[in-house]
Amino acid sequence: MNDLHNLTFFDIYEKNALYNGKACALHWEDTDTNYAELFRQTAKLANGLKNLNLKAGSRIAVLCKNHPVFFHLFGAASALNLVLVLINRRLSQDEITYIIEDTTPSLIFSDKEMGDQAKSLAASFSCLKHFFIVDGEDTNFSNLYNTSPLKTADPGSPCDPFVIIHTAAMMGKPRGAVLGQKNIILSNLQIIQAFGLDKTKTYLNILPLFHIMGINLGLGILQAGGKNVLQEKFDPPKTLELIQEQKINLFGSFPPILSNLIDAMEDGNYDLSSLEIAAGLEMPDTAKKWEAATRSKFWTMYGQTETSGLISFAEYFTKPGSAGIVSPLANIKIADDNDTFLPINETGEILVKGPLVFQGYWNADELNANTLRGGWHHTGDLGMIDSDGFLFFKGRKAERELIKPGGENVFPAEVEKVILQHDAIKDVCVFGVPDPKFGEGIKAVCSLNPGANLTKDDLIKFCGSLIAGYKKPRYVEFINELPRAENGTIDREKIKTEYG
Repeated sequence: MNDLHNLTFFDIYEKNALYNGKACALHWEDTDTNYAELFRQTAKLANGLKNLNLKAGSRIAVLCKNHPVFFHLFGAASALNLVLVLINRRLSQDEITYIIEDTTPSLIFSDKEMGDQAKSLAASFSCLKHFFIVDGEDTNFSNLYNTSPLKTADPGSPCDPFVIIHTAAMMGKPRGAVLGQKNIILSNLQIIQAFGLDKTKTYLNILPLFHIMGINLGLGILQAGGKNVLQEKFDPPKTLELIQEQKINLFGSFPPILSNLIDAMEDGNYDLSSLEIAAGLEMPDTAKKWEAATRSKFWTMYGQTETSGLISFAEYFTKPGSAGIVSPLANIKIADDNDTFLPINETGEILVKGPLVFQGYWNADELNANTLRGGWHHTGDLGMIDSDGFLFFKGRKAERELIKPGGENVFPAEVEKVILQHDAIKDVCVFGVPDPKFGEGIKAVCSLNPGANLTKDDLIKFCGSLIAGYKKPRYVEFINELPRAENGTIDREKIKTEYG
């Protein structure tokens, strides 16, 4: 392969080791790892994986809390042209099982907490030849590093599949969005430019590294030669201590992270003067309180896994209500239902073209043909762009209606399908409602079969046994009959108006 024009993450790791080797790359549990050592560890893991005789394109499932192994795997997968299947740990057993069925990985990395689940999966799927526990006493895992560092990389093309992240279910199944290294490297560059990232900046990994925004920011600061501070999971007092101790400049946030931090600040005296940016989604009042309390700026944004993350961003109060200015690497158009482009200040579906658009969904040719028709990625989201180039998010198209509790993606149809499995349920309509804690909450309006009895708590518990906890409804209302439109279908708009 002629790789004259290629750049990979393994190249970036090696370059940082050569020219920024003594600088701290990762801080984890009171231990600093510099860029030279990060590259050495990554190259040793790459060689350990190579000794497992994995073919190019083989998938590696990752079922972990934030841990340095993510950064080792990003570099090692780059060196060997392997594909990381990044699994949301909050998914149910059935949902995780489906992802394994869908992607047929050759091995799985897990933390101790998910170890039994990983072991069970490895026993159930013949494709899973190996499983490793990253934070315990697993000698199999440590042995992966007990070889000399990889000498010769075989990175393939930066457009080859690099990570697969399953988004909310479409056409009845979770769909794995496929991103190449080129997608993520270019996405990182615009974040570096927008946030002014360089060798002097420190980022706190609160967001999980299986989430696209966690990847955007974690690999963005690494690409800029800055410092990643890893937090295994969000804990408000510990987060504030790390901001003070490590002089954090930047972190990503989804509700209720900021409000929890504001509450925790009242119980202690923290020096947060190093903070420059918190970036993500938030309610206006909370963003105001945060800026007043910390003197930092809150940045808003819009993006999807399918767009390699962020494709618009700006300081929140530059133009209140907007999702930021269109990024330099995304061509965004607004279109009507016939894919006709609309003029400025009109609302329609957000279409995206450019090097940030994903490779497509894994094993979903029919869905890809529809989603990427006409040479544009159809986001399913509604928006408007004003004359200054600011994007305003206007909700979702009816067929792609989406709820975002705490930054996660949940399709109503997925929750409805689960609720209808309960014997007591006759009809259901699920939709999003404002939620003071998570920004948006899931509400289910249900009718029961004649003679059936069911409590709200029992229904919520039933849902939690079948799907991820963040997908179960927080609000449930029972009514006699769900209103229907003239064609006999459930009248979703009327239900949302009357019960939202």
